[in-house]
Formats: sequence, C-alpha cells, structure tokens
Amino acid sequence: MSSPINITPYLRTSRSFPKDAVLLQVEVDKAYIDIAQKVNDRSIGIYPTNRPAITGDTWYLQGGNRAQESQRQVYTFTTFTNINHGINFNNIFAITKITGTFYDGTNWYPLPYSTTTAANCVGVSITPSQIAFSTGGGSPSIVRGVVIIEWLINL
Repeated sequence: MSSPINITPYLRTSRSFPKDAVLLQVEVDKAYIDIAQKVNDRSIGIYPTNRPAITGDTWYLQGGNRAQESQRQVYTFTTFTNINHGINFNNIFAITKITGTFYDGTNWYPLPYSTTTAANCVGVSITPSQIAFSTGGGSPSIVRGVVIIEWLINL
C-alpha cells in the first residue's frame, strides 16, 4: 500500500514550555489537546460482563471519514451450554472478534480450540440470540471459561 502509516496515538517524550505566561498557556493548551487525542485513540481495556463497553477502536469500513466504534462484552460460563447474549443484531454492522478461553481443571485452552483430532475441538459461534458452542466427543471438559465478543455498531 502507498498510504502512510498512521502513528497518531504516540506522544512525544519531551516538550519545552516557554517562561512567558501567554506563550505557556498556548503551549499547555496544545499539550492537553495532544494528550487527550492520543489517549482517546488507544483501545480501552474495559471488559465488563453485565453490559457492553466501548472499546476505543475506530473502524473506517464505510470509506472516507465515516467512523464506526466497536463495543465489547464478556460472558462467563461453566458448561458448554449455549449462553443468551442479549445483543440486538439490528444495531450491529458486524461482529469483529469472538475470542475467549476455558479451563479443564489442569490446562487452559483458547476459544475456538482446534487440534489435529477433530473430535477434540471446541467451536464457538454467535447466533442472533445466543453464544453457541460445538464440541466433539473427545473435547476437554470444562470447569470455567470466558467468551469475549466485539462488534461494530451501525452508523
């Protein structure tokens, strides 16, 4: 691609402030705006289980300056029984991430979990109303786990 890499979330590591009060005010105002913009351009590390949270990620799938924000929510589980997610699919442009892990009492596994033995795999998918698991006959047992869903809201 010929487009330049956008490195806007990076802050400079040093800044000289003038001694003149008027010039100092201008420079402090610029510094504050610069910091606020850079912080707001970063992903937000909040993973709630009882409500969606804005991720801080901005997507430009519609082209131009039409930005879409993404949201995330975490779901905990102790069985591979389907989980009602409560997400209104009418408000979603796309699901962007489905991730998670589970624990069998000894080992941690990623979701989805795949191995060379198909019967040991654990799949995860999102239906309009549920998080659905598909497990093979030899898949690991479950003690507990988490699923993280991230989605883009409609414009």
